[in-house]
Amino acid sequence: MRRYALITGASSGLGLALAEALARRGRHLVLVARQREALESIACELTQRFGVEVLFRVCDLANPLQLTGLLHELDEGTHPIDLLVNNAGIGSVGAFLAHEWGDEQRLLELNVLALTRLCHGVGNSMIALGGGQILNVASVAAYLPGPWMSSYYASKAYVLHFSEALREEFREYGISVSVLCPGPTQSAFFRNAGLDDAALRASKLMLSAEEVALQAVNGLAKRRAIIIPGWRNRLASWLPRLLPRALMRRLSGRITRKLLLSRR
Repeated sequence: MRRYALITGASSGLGLALAEALARRGRHLVLVARQREALESIACELTQRFGVEVLFRVCDLANPLQLTGLLHELDEGTHPIDLLVNNAGIGSVGAFLAHEWGDEQRLLELNVLALTRLCHGVGNSMIALGGGQILNVASVAAYLPGPWMSSYYASKAYVLHFSEALREEFREYGISVSVLCPGPTQSAFFRNAGLDDAALRASKLMLSAEEVALQAVNGLAKRRAIIIPGWRNRLASWLPRLLPRALMRRLSGRITRKLLLSRR
């Protein structure tokens, strides 16, 4: 039976780049996002270019009812998933208490709960298949606290630690779990979060979505536990382990506030 890779947040940015990188390697895909028109166009293009089957499902993963519907459909097993890529996520920037609670809840529903439910549901299906792979997308932000982006940084820390724990638990089932921790990536993330990424684009820290996706797919092929694209980002992931946490809190907050002020 034909097997598929399911990618969330696949309509743009890193999700789209991951879809193309996997399709280039002959993987059949199930793409999940909220934008029907974008998904239809992407599915048609990837099918024509690479000769793979590309299905799509319109779903707001931050909506528990829609997520439940998607999981019920996946449980039917008509399109077995042997690679789950949890890429969907959002960020928020600014003082925590200044945010509407509904916005904070949506971030946690998408970045934490949806990812966890998909790992649980699809993970159980993978056991029946005899194995598979899961790639959860975190960030180098997972390695440090993030004042003025507190919920986002914390959600990515959850993804990192959760993925590492699942890697050990799922080993006996033949399921390999990896976590991708990119640094700044060229996408709509900064604009959607309300940050000015001009300084990052001018530096050498920011990678293209295509570069990150290529390194992610190569890391998956080698079944790496943690994939951090770019040597500068790998260095950045080590600094919080070497420097005092009080210093890292202040540095992290200062960088975020600088990005906040630069948009005004």
